[in-house]
Amino acid sequence: LSGLPPSREVEFRIDLIHGAMPVAKSPYRLAPTEMQELANQLKELQDKGFIRPSSSP
Repeated sequence: LSGLPPSREVEFRIDLIHGAMPVAKSPYRLAPTEMQELANQLKELQDKGFIRPSSSP
């Protein structure tokens, strides 16, 4: 079908539990070195097109 990604050797799925609620957890602080590593990983994922900046309010 047009618009669907090609089949892959490994397929992933998320099994949902009926009636389960998402976990609500506050963000936590990171050490400066951990924050830098996170920024590096996010930039790499963005450069590869896996993620994009959020446009939500």
